[in-house]
Parts: sequence; structure tokens; C-alpha cells
Amino acid sequence: QVQLVESGGGFLQAGDSLRLSCAASVRIGSMYNMGWFRQAPGKGREFVAAISRSGMSTYYAYSVEGRFTIFRDNAKNTVYLQMNSLRPEDTAVYYCAADYGSRLKREAYEYERWGQGTQVTVSS
Repeated sequence: QVQLVESGGGFLQAGDSLRLSCAASVRIGSMYNMGWFRQAPGKGREFVAAISRSGMSTYYAYSVEGRFTIFRDNAKNTVYLQMNSLRPEDTAVYYCAADYGSRLKREAYEYERWGQGTQVTVSS
């Protein structure tokens, strides 16, 4: 089964940019749609973005559309989340997830495998 490891989190100022990475332990290009979620303290896990196996289709939460970009490098078995114009409300633990299904999904329960998360903190 695929194992996922996120990296790239940190402490930033509002307006900064950051790129998160999610490295998979197996080839993901033909097998998994991938997603990014986040969880702020005291809140549930929130959908951020998803990308299809090929990378040709993407799907974003309204709160991040236009600021965040999800993309993948299947040769490196890695998925990325480029985050621009960060806001304090983007502060959360960010998780990547893998989905074996056929369509892009935004519900956390529909993803089969999860990473351990990486903390992103944005100060005002």
C-alpha cells in the first residue's frame, strides 16, 4: 500500500508563498488521484485541492482557488501544493491523501491513504 510523506511546512507571514510536497512510496501516476486537505485547531478536516492521475484535471476549494495550485510529477511520485498570498486563516496542518477511485473527490472519508501532515502557520 502507498505511504505518503508530506514536507515543506513552516512559519510564514501573511502574503508569503510556500510549496508543500507529498512523496509517495509507490508509483502513483496510473493508480491514484491525489488530494490535499487541512485541519485547523478545533475544526474538521477541510478539502483544499485534488488532482487526477494524469494531472490534467484539478479541483479546488473556493477558499483557495486562485491562490493555491496543485500539481504532480509522476516520474518522482510526488504531489505538490503551491500556496501563494497566504493568509492567517490558512494556518492548519496540511495532509495529502490518495484515492484509488475514478473521479476527483472532496470528502475526506473517500480517500484511502493519508500522510502524517505538515504544519503551516501564517501570522498577520
